[in-house]
Amino acid sequence: MGLLDDKVVLVNGGSQGVGAAVARAAVREGAQVAVTGRRPEPGEALVAELTAAGGKAVFLRADLSDAGQAKASVAGTVAAYGRVDCLVNSAGLTSRGTLLDTTPELFDQHIAINLRAPFFAMQAAVADMLAREAPGTVVNIITSSAHGGQPFLAPYVAAKAGLTGLTRNAAHAHRFDRVRINGLNIGWTATEGEDTTQKAFHGAGDDWREQAAARLPMGKLGQPDEIADFVVFLLSDRSGVVTGSVIDWDQNVLGGLD
Repeated sequence: MGLLDDKVVLVNGGSQGVGAAVARAAVREGAQVAVTGRRPEPGEALVAELTAAGGKAVFLRADLSDAGQAKASVAGTVAAYGRVDCLVNSAGLTSRGTLLDTTPELFDQHIAINLRAPFFAMQAAVADMLAREAPGTVVNIITSSAHGGQPFLAPYVAAKAGLTGLTRNAAHAHRFDRVRINGLNIGWTATEGEDTTQKAFHGAGDDWREQAAARLPMGKLGQPDEIADFVVFLLSDRSGVVTGSVIDWDQNVLGGLD
């Protein structure tokens, strides 16, 4: 459909999982894409895949726990393409911790990746949009756990709940600049990172996806490609004037009780 024709899209945390799916969908819809990640191997492999299919993509190595590198991801995209039209903050840290056993170091790691990095990436991207007097869009990948979450996700929930508030604050601040900023509260999703997390923290076997799917209302985990299609819609002009919305993309209904 060409929903993102001639758009430059930066996907932070875009070398795997939901971010990689967003990069693929954005290229399919006509965008030029920059993806960031800490490890070059998956990022460069994704870029090779996208360019082999005729798309335009670059990989920017970045450790987003460093606010300077989060801002530099925007500068790198501008250096590659001349501007940033769309930003997706998809990087996420999901390491476990409760209120009682979370250390200050773990808490700070969650704040750095899940809140501070999106803040400073948005700061740099919106500054580029304003300097060009051009409209733009941002989508923050948040989590349905931001509503409260599980006891073992305390620092994750704290950081992602902060990102929810930041999304609405930034959207309100820049609505007259025609910069639209929205968030997506995704539920349990089948990604490479979730596979690692389930095995590392919960002793899951190779069939954990099938077991989890059997317990879920729709009979499957969230799928990165389906989330990516929705993200592309929010980035595109087809989502109209929507801004400041944090949408629950999940199969469990907040407030619903059995």
